[in-house]
Formats: sequence, C-alpha cells, structure tokens
Amino acid sequence: MMNTIDFAERDALLKKAIGFRAAGRLPEALTTLKLLHSVHPRFSRLHQELGHCHVLLRDGPAALEALREAVRLNPTLPASWDMLEQLYRLAGYTAEAEQAARNLSTLKQLPPEVVVANSLFADSDLDPAEDVIREYLRKDSGNVGALRLLARICQARGALDEAETLFRAVLVQAPDYHAAQFDYAALLLERQKHLAARQETEKLLKLEPKNRAYLKQYGMALIGLGDHEPVIDVCGKLLAGQSSTGPEAADLHLWRADALKIIGRRDEAIAEYHAALAARPDYGVAWFGLANLKTYHFSDTELSRLRAAEAQQGIEDTDRVYLCFALGKALEDRSDVESSWQYYKRGNAVRRATSRWRPDIAEAAVTRLKETFTAEFFSARKDWGSDDASPIFVVGLPRSGSTLIEQILASHSQIEGTQELTEIAGYIGKICGQDGHCGLPSNPKALLELSVEDVRGLGERFIAETRAYLKLGRPFFIDKMPNNFWHIGFIHLILPRATIIDVRREPMACCFSNLKQLFGTTNQEFSYDARHIARYYRSYLDLMRHWNAVLPDRVLKLHYEDVVEDLEGSVQRLLSYSGLPFEQACLEFHNTRRSVRTPSSEQVRQPISRNGLDQWQNYVPWLAPLREALGDALTTYKD
Repeated sequence: MMNTIDFAERDALLKKAIGFRAAGRLPEALTTLKLLHSVHPRFSRLHQELGHCHVLLRDGPAALEALREAVRLNPTLPASWDMLEQLYRLAGYTAEAEQAARNLSTLKQLPPEVVVANSLFADSDLDPAEDVIREYLRKDSGNVGALRLLARICQARGALDEAETLFRAVLVQAPDYHAAQFDYAALLLERQKHLAARQETEKLLKLEPKNRAYLKQYGMALIGLGDHEPVIDVCGKLLAGQSSTGPEAADLHLWRADALKIIGRRDEAIAEYHAALAARPDYGVAWFGLANLKTYHFSDTELSRLRAAEAQQGIEDTDRVYLCFALGKALEDRSDVESSWQYYKRGNAVRRATSRWRPDIAEAAVTRLKETFTAEFFSARKDWGSDDASPIFVVGLPRSGSTLIEQILASHSQIEGTQELTEIAGYIGKICGQDGHCGLPSNPKALLELSVEDVRGLGERFIAETRAYLKLGRPFFIDKMPNNFWHIGFIHLILPRATIIDVRREPMACCFSNLKQLFGTTNQEFSYDARHIARYYRSYLDLMRHWNAVLPDRVLKLHYEDVVEDLEGSVQRLLSYSGLPFEQACLEFHNTRRSVRTPSSEQVRQPISRNGLDQWQNYVPWLAPLREALGDALTTYKD
C-alpha cells in the first residue's frame, strides 16, 4: 500500500494535469500524465484523464485505449463508461457501446456512496474508502454489497479477523452471493485455512465447473493442503483450448511442473518447466524450477539462454533473482566455481534489498523467549496441554537435513509425512504478536495469561486442524517446519507428549547451503547475507541451549553428518527416541513414494551420499565473512 506522501503527490499531479487540460494546454497535460504514469501506472483516474485529453485531441483510438485501461483497473468510473459508450458508437462498435451503457446504468442504480467507495478502493485509497462505506452502512446496515466492500477493504489493510467476520455475515444474509463467496475463499487462502477455502470453492465449482477463476482458486487450495495430484488435472483443464504462449500459460505449466516434481514424476516435471519457458522464454521462476531439481544439468544452449535472459536491462528484480540462482547452480555443476559464486552473490544482493530481516531483532526475540520460558514456567504448567502423542516435530535450520529425516520417518509404516505446517507459528503469533521485521513473537509474556483450558484447547486445536493434511490414517504424523525451533517451549506447553527432533548441520556447510538457495517470497529472509545467516545460526544455538536447559532430554539432537556416516545407527536412535520399532524401509527411504515440497525433494529420492558434506569448501575464497561471523559456533555447535 502507498503511504500518505505518495497519495498526496499522486493527487497533486493529477490535479495539475486536469488544470492544464481545462486551460487548453494539452501538451503540458500529457507531459504531466506521463510523469504520473511513471510512478503510479495503475492509477485508474490517470487513464481516465488521459482519455479526456485524447478526446480533445480527436484521437479516438488513443482515447479508447486509455479509457479501456481505466475501467479495467477500476470498473466504477461512470465518466469513463460514459465516454466509452460515445466513442464506441462513433466507431461503429454497437455491441461494445451497449455493454458500456449497461455498465453505466448499473452504476447509476447503486447508492452514490457505494460507487465512490468502490472507486477509491480500486485506486488503493483505503482510508477514505473505508470512511465513506462505514458512514453509508450507518444508514443501510443490511446492504450486502456495501458489507462485502468493507470486508475487502479490511482485508486489504490487514484487518483479517474483521474481514472474515464481515464475509461470513454477508453470506448468512445472501448465501447465493457468489462474488462474496469467492472473495471469502480468497481470504481463507490468505489466512492459510486451506481446507475451508477448498470447501467454499468446491461449492462454486458445482455451479460453474468451467469457471477459470474458481479453478485457479481451487488449485491454490489444493496446493496449500499438500494435495498435489489433483492440481495436475486442474492445470490441464485450464490449459485446454487456451493459447500455448503468454504469462497465463507459463504460470499454469509452472504450477503443473511443481506438482509433478513434488510427487516424484521428475521427467514430466522437466517437460512442463520447458513448456513454461516456451510460453515465456525469460520466465525466471521456471528456469529456477529446473535448477532447483538439484539433479538437472543445463545444456550449453540453455546456459547461453540463461545468461542472455539475466543480462537484459529491463527485467523485473524477481526474474533476475531467479535467473541468478539458476545460473549459480548451472555453473556450479560445471565446476566453474568463481562464476557460480558471482551469480549467487548477485542474486543474494538483489533479494536482500527487499528483505526486512534484522539480526538484532531476532537476537532480542531470543532474550524475550528465554525470560518467559523458564524452568519455573514449565513446572507450574506441567501436563496442561493435550495428551495426544501423534505429532512429530522436526526442527532446525533450513538446509540442515530436516527433509532427509522427514523422509526416513515417513518411510515407517506408522508415520505419515505432511509438509511444513504453519499452524504453530500462527497460534503463537496471534497470542503474542509478531515484530514487523522477523515475524518473531514480540510479547511472549502474553502466554502467562493462558489458563489450563486455553493451553489444552490449543493442543486439541492443532490436532484437529492438521487432520486436513493427513490421508493415510497412520497413528503418527510429521510437522517438518524448521523454524519451529523458535517455538519449542510453546509446542511442549500445548503438546507435552509430542516428539521433537532437532536436526543440526555443521555451520559452514549449513550456512553456505542457505546462501546458495533461493526460498519462496518472504521465507527465510535471513538467508541472503553471510553475516545475517551466521548470526541466525548463533541465535539458533543460543535458544537450543536454553530449551535443553529448561526442558532436559525433551528434544533429540541429531547431527546430519552422523546420519550420513552411520545411517543405520542414526535410524535406530531416531526410532527408539520416537518409541517405534525399527523398520528396514527407513533405511531404504529413497524408495518411498510421497509428496516432498522442499528444495531437497529430488535428493531424498536417492540413496544417501556424502556429496553435500564438503561442497562449501569449493567456495572457501569467498566465505571468510561467513567464517568470521560464525565465530565460536564453528566449534561449539555440537554441544
């Protein structure tokens, strides 16, 4: 969302352009609008004003283009629809003129306040839009269209609880209001309530099984639930009969490729990544998808295409980051280590520029957690939580070997693997708040206010809500969210019988593996700077020492290097700690067919190997800052 200064500058430029037009100074008006477009290209009233200017210049095609863009961005612009109707009629486009007239008529039938609020909302003027619609609802509280708009405004400004309450109220009053139901499902997806989102979208698909927006939303819900096989068919339906090129085709092939990769259909996944690149040749995320298979090797031609795509001046930063990490991996596979490092370095620099991560904030969070979760805290709340022993939490740092441990455990006949679940962080964030930089608990002392009923209820809620991810009916299941090491105290509080396993990897190898791994969107923001990841590793060690002190013998520490060197002994220890009998299938984990969503998905489908233990040493000339920042963690990490 833009800040107040941006809005003031935007509106001042628009007012200036309108003034020039009113004075007949059209070249100056167009120059001002061009400047406005350079900073606010999605501002609908900019395009409407551009339409006015082109009408005065008697440039019908340009006016039509500008006004079409205006109503695409903001369908609640009566003046734009009015001008479009007239221009379409002059150009002989009768059907388009009649549709514009219908749209204008619809807007005239709506309360003016609702039209104004909708228009403000379309241009991201959230505060004035909210003021207008709340004032209107004081005199017409049952207007479901206005309530839906208020819900959307609340969602846009992050008031998700209120938005959800409002959407539910709308659907109670108007259960057949399909636009509101679609918006409600989208909000549920944003809140990671994937099962509920799927159920709402399934209702819509029963009415319109070919609706593309519904199918896409259904696919996103399936992905969130870890149900990837149906995603392949959903993408197939969306691709059928559509153009094989362009952004939408590229996105759909990418979705399909990712789903195929996750369920282990590697060759088909590669074909879909190539189809995505055929649809959009410079699609950075598709190039990275191939690289992130870890076992794919780029041809000379592909490497040349990759270099050319990354060298373009005008590409989006997101594409550049993906291309840099793909090139880093491609060149690493060719033992061109120096060039590989330069691309990893460039990708990290671009990604770091948008990161909010601050190591000092994370270190302060460690202090707050240690002050709250004392031995006395746990003694006073002994056995408050649910007595359900089915969850197995695998924690640690990303790239520490946690996916390998998950795959070993999920090969056991009594354990089901799921995915990196977000419920625990969601609960503690709701109770304690989250800092704006690292997303860590800002006020863990809020947990002191929980009653025994609250604590037990949270444990039972976790068990109930995670059932959506379980499909095999096995007695135990895995939550492999590495970042849950921050929340071990909370996990023990609400689930005192759950198994917790800390997978630890040698710090140089672990941190380097993070530096050369691109994570999705805003995930693992500490991993794009050598000093940040080193300080994060040290914070992890600090907090784990605390958990081990106040909860002795509660967490099994498993070193990745020990698993590689002595697989059978490590598996015996792992299963014994989990209270389960040894099974040979755990040693043959690479034969287990299941969905794996993490970057290690292809690696854990192969027999265990020592290859990853020392790869970082090829990059020693560039890792001095990392080594320096790790300090004594290099020798104390086994403690």
